[in-house]
Amino acid sequence: METTNKIRAIITGATGMVGEGVLHQCLLSDKVERVLIINRKPGGFNHSKLKEIIHADFFNLAAIEDQLEGYNACFFCAGVSSVGMSEEAYYKVTYLLTLHVAEILSRINPDMTFCYVSGAGTDSSEAGRSMWARVKGKTENDLMKLPFKQVFNFRPGFMKSFKGAKNTLPFYKYISWMYPIGRLIYPKGFITLAEVGKAMINTVNRGTGRWTLDGNDIVAMAKE
Repeated sequence: METTNKIRAIITGATGMVGEGVLHQCLLSDKVERVLIINRKPGGFNHSKLKEIIHADFFNLAAIEDQLEGYNACFFCAGVSSVGMSEEAYYKVTYLLTLHVAEILSRINPDMTFCYVSGAGTDSSEAGRSMWARVKGKTENDLMKLPFKQVFNFRPGFMKSFKGAKNTLPFYKYISWMYPIGRLIYPKGFITLAEVGKAMINTVNRGTGRWTLDGNDIVAMAKE
C-alpha cells in the first residue's frame, strides 16, 4: 500500500559509487525530506536537507546513537570487494558490520524500511562455492529476521554511473561503453545508479511483493 509519508533516510556508503548514486537521487526527490549520511571521512556533499556524521568505528555507534532516531528508511550501500580478502575478514566487514548497524536501527526505529545493497549472484542457500555470495546470502537472510517494518535486498549487476559523480570506480570508465549493448542484450544485468536510488525510494513508499530485487525488479520499481 502506498504511503504519503515523507522519507527520512539514513545512507551508509555515500563515499562509494553506489551510495553516492543513491544519495544523489534522494537529494533530487521531493519524496525525501531529510537525509543523514554516516561516513568515516567527509564526503564533500552540501545540501539543505542533508546532515553528515563523521564516525570512524561502525562497530561502536554509542556516541552517535541518539542522532539516529526519527528516521524511517535506511539505504545501506556500504560494502567492500572480496578480492584479496580472507573469508574471515570479508565476513567481519560485510556480515558482522551490517548486522550490527541494522540491529541498532531496528531497535530505535522499528517503523524503518531497510534497503540493503547485495549483488547479482548472491547465494541465499549460504552453501555455494563462492565465498562472497555465501556471506552476502547470510547477510540478506539474517536482515530479514530483524524487526524492521520492511527489508528489501537489492541485487544489481552492472550499474551505470551519472555525470558529475565523485566516486565512480576507476575501471568503469574503461567498460562504460558496454552499457548500451548490455542493456539491450541482457537488461537484467545492466541498470543505472539512478534506477537503484529511485527504486529504493519507491520501495519505502509503495512496498513490493518481492523482498529480493534483481535488475529487472529494480528497473520496474524505479518507474513512477
